[in-house]
Amino acid sequence: MKTKITLHFYAKSTKANAAGLLPIYVRLTVDGNRMEFSTKKFIDSAKWSPEMSKMKGNTENARSLNEYLDLMKSKIFDIQMELIHRNEPLTIEVFKNRLLGIHERERMLIPIFEEHNRKVEELIGLEYALGTLERYKTSLKHTKDFLQWKYNIYDIEINKIDHSFITEYEFYLRSVRKCANNTAVKYIKNFKKIIKICISNGWLDKDPFANYKSKIREVERDYLTQEEVQDIYSKVLVTERLNLVKDIFVFSCFTGLAYIDVKNLTISNISMGIDGGKWIFTHRQKTETASRIPLLPIPEELILKYANHPQCINENKLLPILSNQKMNSYLKEIADVCGIKKDLTFHIARHTFATTVTLTNGVPIESVSKMLGHKSLRTTQHYAKILDKKVSEDMMILRNKMSNQNNVEIIKKTN
Repeated sequence: MKTKITLHFYAKSTKANAAGLLPIYVRLTVDGNRMEFSTKKFIDSAKWSPEMSKMKGNTENARSLNEYLDLMKSKIFDIQMELIHRNEPLTIEVFKNRLLGIHERERMLIPIFEEHNRKVEELIGLEYALGTLERYKTSLKHTKDFLQWKYNIYDIEINKIDHSFITEYEFYLRSVRKCANNTAVKYIKNFKKIIKICISNGWLDKDPFANYKSKIREVERDYLTQEEVQDIYSKVLVTERLNLVKDIFVFSCFTGLAYIDVKNLTISNISMGIDGGKWIFTHRQKTETASRIPLLPIPEELILKYANHPQCINENKLLPILSNQKMNSYLKEIADVCGIKKDLTFHIARHTFATTVTLTNGVPIESVSKMLGHKSLRTTQHYAKILDKKVSEDMMILRNKMSNQNNVEIIKKTN
């Protein structure tokens, strides 16, 4: 519905000054709501034209006063156009605030960022993982530190954030914070989410990220070879705790589950699959994507091994897993004992499942992606590496096929 706006100048006869001059008032009506305010100009009633809403005559005083009134009209028109452009409501209150110089307090960046983090914290376990909250908290800290470093301020009005701000922030992360490329890009991506909130709420007219580009560089991710997995699996370690960590790690090598997803498993996640065998049916906490994994003999054996473990019984867990920090700490000991020179972490098990256990053994990448709970094959390609051995085996099939075809052609020619 179109907003109806009318503007009228008039000489107010009830407020004549000591000299008998009348103040010129503005009457602005927006959808039937009216406001009146003085132009701070006075006029002799005989020189005012109520029909034209201006001063009569062609004198210098008349031209000057009428130009002033025209400027006031233009100012009101400019406010109207600005509100339409910003998609803000055209109300009498908004016009009044703009005309009288009463502006809303400019929105500041840090409270918006803090409110976003508060909402993320309230949704931990529902929509977000604890690690996501920690990353946003770190991003907020970096943002505050950058404002101090670059501008010597504790906060900034969001309408002052432009392309230059973004590029300077990225420079700060790379130079002062010594962030690697992918780490810097991820912090900028977290910051971009806050800017998107501002744009979506109509608080920002322009997107400061409009001409900004950054790119994640592919990182070579470690995985274990078949021999290394076998070495860990068969190694009998000196303490029960190390053997437990070893078993949980091997379980992940043969299921592809991340630490948090292994931790969340209960006996109810094991069901009969389409092939009549036991499968793991779960949802990845990170992405809430469904993950269905047929159980191979080794993980099935490990589930049976710990079925009567007190922690599994008391906490309704499938496996008695330690904290991620402790798991990674013990895995370094296990790597040393097994003579593995790689920086062994729990997440390497997921890459090992994708590369060594599945792809290398001929499982199509589409099936690997589904078991890993990825939303796209592109993500799976970051996890799974096509090894030279697999390329050699695949090409050997092609080589033999072509060799057989050549032999058939030779036989045909000799006949």
